[in-house]
Amino acid sequence: MALGGGTFTTMNKVLPGAYINFVSIARALGTMGERGIVAMPLEMDWGPEDEVITIDTEEFQKEALNILGYNYAHEKMRPLREVFKGASIVKLYRINTGGTKATATIGTGVTVTAKYPGVRGNNIKIVVQANIDDEGKFDVITYLDTTMVDKQTVAAISELKPNNFVEFSGTGALEVTAGVPLTGGENGAATGESYSNFLDKIEAEDFTTLLYAGEDEVTKSLFDSFTKRMRDDEGVKITTVLFDYAKADFEGVISVKNNKELVYWVAGQTAGAAVNESLTNKVYDGEYEVNTKFKKREFEQAIQNGEFTFYQDGDTVRVLKDINTFISFSPEKNQDFSSNRVIRVLDQIANDTARIFNDFYLGKVTNDDIGRQLFKNELVNYHEQLLNIRAIENFNEEDIIVLPGAQKQDVIVNEVVQPTDAMEKLYMSVQVR
Repeated sequence: MALGGGTFTTMNKVLPGAYINFVSIARALGTMGERGIVAMPLEMDWGPEDEVITIDTEEFQKEALNILGYNYAHEKMRPLREVFKGASIVKLYRINTGGTKATATIGTGVTVTAKYPGVRGNNIKIVVQANIDDEGKFDVITYLDTTMVDKQTVAAISELKPNNFVEFSGTGALEVTAGVPLTGGENGAATGESYSNFLDKIEAEDFTTLLYAGEDEVTKSLFDSFTKRMRDDEGVKITTVLFDYAKADFEGVISVKNNKELVYWVAGQTAGAAVNESLTNKVYDGEYEVNTKFKKREFEQAIQNGEFTFYQDGDTVRVLKDINTFISFSPEKNQDFSSNRVIRVLDQIANDTARIFNDFYLGKVTNDDIGRQLFKNELVNYHEQLLNIRAIENFNEEDIIVLPGAQKQDVIVNEVVQPTDAMEKLYMSVQVR
């Protein structure tokens, strides 16, 4: 057998042998990134503080009790049910901090402490029973309301392990008890500082849409400023949904007019909407009562103001027009930028182009004519995906130009793109003979 072998970069080997490279046929690497992720603060009765919790649809439906302290159908979970009408993943942050954990004492000097601060801990009860199979052991049962959430059979306190709801401590002895409730649990407060902490935490996360469903003008202004900084300075094309904040006048902010609770549904739908989908005329399928008692001229004014509004259509409630708050039209940014469907397309292109470049080209591909052509081919393939799903139209490869920049490491991309939008107005003339 020859001594030489392996792979080669150039044909400069000395030893006899077979040098073989395995390479894939060139194909596009970039695809459209994931949509449907909502980042949201929420006042909660249970859960960790100063931590972002990532929950998908299946986890919310099956594990809400263990994660959030309430089951999926509980009234307290209604905001999340609204968001998950459209979203696939929620990055959740408990915005009220500084609460107190509920506690109880069982047996002789055995302390039971709720896992998290909050009033939900006051609904926990510990039952200690003699084990029917071993008289030297006890069954220690944790109830949340009337639901048994944990059962351990132990002989001593040292054998007890923490569960999803309580922790045990102390050196005393267990005694049989019919049920000892935990008490003293209190919720913390949501403050301006906690909202700032939330935005600091969430900035490091990947998400599509951000929401704040409150009415505090200072907090809304904070979210507005955060969104503009992320989009304009950081290049992260997120969308934020607020209540009654049309003064943002910005394509990255949606202002819900009718009810503040509808922010949850709008954020979920905005995040989950496909890049080629408009929410105009979409039926509201949520759980809140919607105030639609507006006159025709008020609906017209809402559109002119850049307000995301719902209207009554028989027995259903629908979205009037899928718009954002941008109304300061100019030759550089015309009325197209007020359409959320158009913005979805533009944001998708911006986010995906950055992701494709960073993942597959940055520091990996030589910046010469061949490397730039590879990158252009990648972008052409990506835009053809958008063309195939009718998110854009009238595209050809000449619409993308990739050039060298001033420095050897720089790449310049110039492109022309024509997003599509959904039909909204019909103007029909009928000639009668």
